[in-house]
Amino acid sequence: MSELPLAGRHFYFVGIGGAGLAAYANVARAWGAQVAGWDVRDTIFLEAVRDIEIEIGGEPAPPAGFEVVVSTAHAGRVDGRTRADFVAELVSLRPAIVIGGAHGKTTTTAMVAYALRELGNDPSWIIGGVVPQLGGNAGVGDGWLVVEGDESDRSISLLRPEIAAVTNIELDHHATYASEAELAAFFEEWLARAPRAVRGWELEPVAFALGVPGEHNRANAATALAVLDAAGVEHDGAGQALAGFAGVGRRFELVGERGGVRVIDDYGHNPTEIAAALRTARELEPEPHALIAVYQPHVYERTRQLHRELGMALGIADAAVVTDVIGGRDAPLAGVSGKLVLDDVPRPTRRGWAPTLDEAAALTLAWARPGDVVVTLGVGEPWRIARAVVEGLPA
Repeated sequence: MSELPLAGRHFYFVGIGGAGLAAYANVARAWGAQVAGWDVRDTIFLEAVRDIEIEIGGEPAPPAGFEVVVSTAHAGRVDGRTRADFVAELVSLRPAIVIGGAHGKTTTTAMVAYALRELGNDPSWIIGGVVPQLGGNAGVGDGWLVVEGDESDRSISLLRPEIAAVTNIELDHHATYASEAELAAFFEEWLARAPRAVRGWELEPVAFALGVPGEHNRANAATALAVLDAAGVEHDGAGQALAGFAGVGRRFELVGERGGVRVIDDYGHNPTEIAAALRTARELEPEPHALIAVYQPHVYERTRQLHRELGMALGIADAAVVTDVIGGRDAPLAGVSGKLVLDDVPRPTRRGWAPTLDEAAALTLAWARPGDVVVTLGVGEPWRIARAVVEGLPA
């Protein structure tokens, strides 16, 4: 790069195994900082920062002289600045594009970064998922900084990009917003501050062929195309680049196929996203003999508010396995568990209760037959279930 804006600084990331902090750590290092970090356990995102000095387990111990950045999941564990404050600084250092929304923001952000890179615009990017075509969840160049924003804690409001985009609006974070109207007003206020704004829900899905399946991805591509237009990218070239995008890790990702069973992992964690993933699985060729959904609920308040809708979405599958709620973002609520979701899965979908990841993998293996498709779903670690199922299937 022509300059290193963080040269001479030292950062210690508490929760470096999270999707966001792993990306921030990579960008900070590439922009000249010395980086170290801590997490309570190994995660899928640590694969992108293996060469950084990282402590696993115990308690975080920031070295003397290091600025501490603390993820939301570990707030209060140690003094330091918030991840939201840190990403706001990063956005202030480069001409930036920030993309938010209820659904599809990770994929749309990745589409924009991929297209810019393919067209020679040399972007930097910070994305809440691993993008194989980009070599990870973060990268640096001399062009636009493309960032996935987060409305779950309102931190996207701290970001001041040149181009702001929102894919769609749907209430998903019930502990933060009292209504969908409040969420819509929040996003509109943020969009109004940007010199250029894109409202994805006003756009028609693209009609050209994509490398990723599903109607939801045609909508994501429409938002990405509008963002690229706002960035001054030639329209036809942008469309051709988007057509070559192959997807993000944990977004309808084929984990493996053994014994005639295909296993797909998806980040979908609310009713709309779960339904989109399962409908896309139904459209696969050859058509699955049976579709098995395996869901790990995330956030107690979401589970309390949406267990009926979550159960109905899982009912698209022929069989549904549900685990207990993964904690971390909010405190447990009396009477709230994954069983609430499972009890609302409609007949005739077969229902299975498997509180732990190991139990979910074992039950899925017991049910799966050649020709079936298994889709694991959720924010936490359902990818571990997917990998265990692939490893457990007969060769």
